Amino acid sequence: MAFSPVIGSFVAADYAVFALMLLVSAAIGMYYAIVGRGQSSSREFLMGGQSMTAVPVALSLTASFMSAITVLATPAEVYRYGASYGLFSLSYVLVVVVSSEVFLPVFYRLGITSTYEYLEIRFNRATRLLGTVMFIVQTMLYTGIVIYAPALALNQVTGMDLWGAVISTGVVCTFYCAMGGLKAVVWTDVFQVGIMVAGFLSVIIRAVVLQGGVSNILNHAELGGRLNFWDFDASPLRKYTFWTITFGGTFVWTSIYGINQAQVQRYISFIIFLEGKRLWIIMLCSVFAGLCLYSVYKHCDPWTAGMVSAPDQLMPYMVMDILRDYPGLPGLFVAAAYSGTLSTVSSSVNALAAVTIEDLIKPYTHMTEKHLSWTSKGLSFLYGALCIGMAGIASLMGSLLQAAINIFGIIGGPLLGLFSLGILCPYANATGGLAGLLSGLVMSLWVGIGAQFYPPLPEQSRPLGLTTHGCNFTTAAYAFNWTTSPTEPSLYTTVLQQNTAERYLPFLADNWYSLSYLYFSPIGTLTTLAVGLVVSLLSGTLPQMVVLLLTILHVVSN
Repeated sequence: MAFSPVIGSFVAADYAVFALMLLVSAAIGMYYAIVGRGQSSSREFLMGGQSMTAVPVALSLTASFMSAITVLATPAEVYRYGASYGLFSLSYVLVVVVSSEVFLPVFYRLGITSTYEYLEIRFNRATRLLGTVMFIVQTMLYTGIVIYAPALALNQVTGMDLWGAVISTGVVCTFYCAMGGLKAVVWTDVFQVGIMVAGFLSVIIRAVVLQGGVSNILNHAELGGRLNFWDFDASPLRKYTFWTITFGGTFVWTSIYGINQAQVQRYISFIIFLEGKRLWIIMLCSVFAGLCLYSVYKHCDPWTAGMVSAPDQLMPYMVMDILRDYPGLPGLFVAAAYSGTLSTVSSSVNALAAVTIEDLIKPYTHMTEKHLSWTSKGLSFLYGALCIGMAGIASLMGSLLQAAINIFGIIGGPLLGLFSLGILCPYANATGGLAGLLSGLVMSLWVGIGAQFYPPLPEQSRPLGLTTHGCNFTTAAYAFNWTTSPTEPSLYTTVLQQNTAERYLPFLADNWYSLSYLYFSPIGTLTTLAVGLVVSLLSGTLPQMVVLLLTILHVVSN
């Protein structure tokens, strides 16, 4: 494909497709608000009355954390680090097995609305409240980034108004979530999964046609070192290897699909383990889209050439480039990106309302079910507004997509350790649980925050090579500031030189802080388990055994 500096822009048909997606999502919420006027209890509103069927719940589970980060960032990661990212499909198998055999049977038998109710039943109220607060903080941080990140990427590449996209996304998903409850969230997710797959396919099919077939794309990927599935390098500093993805990825996704309120809420509606197949489909689409991205720009990387300012803008850049002659299809891809965001935000808002009702209001008030139902709807509006506000805070942060992924490791890892401690270790007590959770949180915050101050250098994370030798053009007077020449240093080279020349790294930065971000979750989980077990032993079983032994010795001596 001959590279052209001129890419398309949004036209009326694209805006129409994008607006239609938002309208259909809102219409689903309105429908369930009308037919669900009988939802007189908070449980009916938040849990769907435990009446949801298998297929929509499975699709909703797939959509909940397949956000715009999946649509925009995963192809960019494959473009830079290779198709080894697809090994997450193996971790999904382990996640489904662990979730279905360890966590979900416990939650389902208890019939709880909030997963954090279990923490009070197993440990005490203080542990439950700390777990709830950690979940609320995690979810709001992640949701704010999920709203802002795709809006930023698409604004800078397509010219779509940034804050108009942010506010419209937040308002629409808050509306149908607050009006229709869990049923609206689930059925809207079903619609949005279809949009996500259609958006991916439109880009993939066009790229395959342009590049002369799937075999050519795979050949280009192989020549570029992108088909690196079986990289068994044991170095924990490598960003993506077989071990970091299958081991670290299993911890990350178990904290999402095994104990996260936004997911378990739907499992309680109907225990379902079919989402693995849907996750594989989305993963296959996103990985192959990344290979298409490399095939199209293998000789002229838009990021290192300065045509885009961040890797997460590569996918929308390619969409506007190769689909510029097909009005409506760029709008379909944008709709796919925002469908992922809507599904994640709606699930998060509904889950935040659920845990607030069950963990922070019900135990301390005596409200009627009707009042609780109205309170649930009000909380949905409140959390929707707060998440839009968090998007404003996210605009002040750097590395948005990386930060979004890290959140589940840093906060979700210790929570996974706490639930595992309670379910797998019968003699663990409240003191051990609380001490373990705090220790795991401190440890994961230490490595996570340290990694933000001292990000790993490229020679540690080892991204694959990119080139700009095919960028044989100069341009000005376009909507984007493009300056490139085969002899100019690339952005990658400049950043590497600055990092090497200006930073004198402490010992921890070269080792501890440079760990693959996929290990943040195992660090928090295993620290919580280890400390929780030791403290439980010292504060519970061991003192009792010592007292018993001393009593026996005293009796024998007398």
